Amino acid sequence: MAKDPIRVLVTGAAGQIGYALVPMIARGVMLGVDQPVILHMLDIPPAAEALNGVKMELIDAAFPLLKGVVATTDVVEACTGVNIAVMVGGFPRKEGMERKDVMSKNVSIYKSQASALEKHAAANCKVLVVANPANTNALILKEFAPSISEKNITCLTRLDHNRALGQISERLNVQVSDVKNVIIWGNHSSTQYPDVNHATVNTPAGKKPVRELVADDEWLNSEFITTVQQRGAAIIKARKLSSALSAASSACDHIRDWFLGTPEVEFPPIIVVDQDLSNGHTPFSNMF
Repeated sequence: MAKDPIRVLVTGAAGQIGYALVPMIARGVMLGVDQPVILHMLDIPPAAEALNGVKMELIDAAFPLLKGVVATTDVVEACTGVNIAVMVGGFPRKEGMERKDVMSKNVSIYKSQASALEKHAAANCKVLVVANPANTNALILKEFAPSISEKNITCLTRLDHNRALGQISERLNVQVSDVKNVIIWGNHSSTQYPDVNHATVNTPAGKKPVRELVADDEWLNSEFITTVQQRGAAIIKARKLSSALSAASSACDHIRDWFLGTPEVEFPPIIVVDQDLSNGHTPFSNMF
């Protein structure tokens, strides 16, 4: 029996991450190869022509799962009826900028989009905030979309998680799919803490702790941590552009595991906003 299409909103869809992300969604990378989708793409008026170009390419690609495309600069039209919202649009971080530098510029953007989701999105809409500062943007969205369950508003730590997996995989010369249960503590920022104390690797002899296999605590406690923390800045320095491909792939991973689940023995790398702001910070917690 054919499934009903799921409506997926991507904001900033004409940008780098959006351009990488929408074909992944249309191909089934995010929700599965048997799940039809209708893409809602939103961008600002100056990007309207480019957005229409993305729509034309989606049509030309003839994705069997893609049952419709809404390409618009109107936030209400974009948010109407959506089941999933991937919030990619925001003021871009550039070389030399910290996330705090773009914070004030994103407040008005997220107020407007949150209000539209509050009024027009489908019930039980699930939201993933990608645009930096992701944690703060997620908090703003939560405040201005109070009817959306706080557990349905998440932000992207999966990119940091995947970066940590990649570093361990390269260090040990193992398949990245064999590395499990790395944890990212803290905000999606340079203050995060990649934690391998519970991480394991599937080997021919069974599961082995990462620390045992790496056998180099100095590397794990220094270079490994700073590499993961500073990976985004390193990519911006190398490309002169942000890490669009890996961010788009990680967003698909995040939503896929949220919708389809993970094995009980694996930690789901999803974070949600915690209501308790009494310590003066923006705390987050594991979702499950």
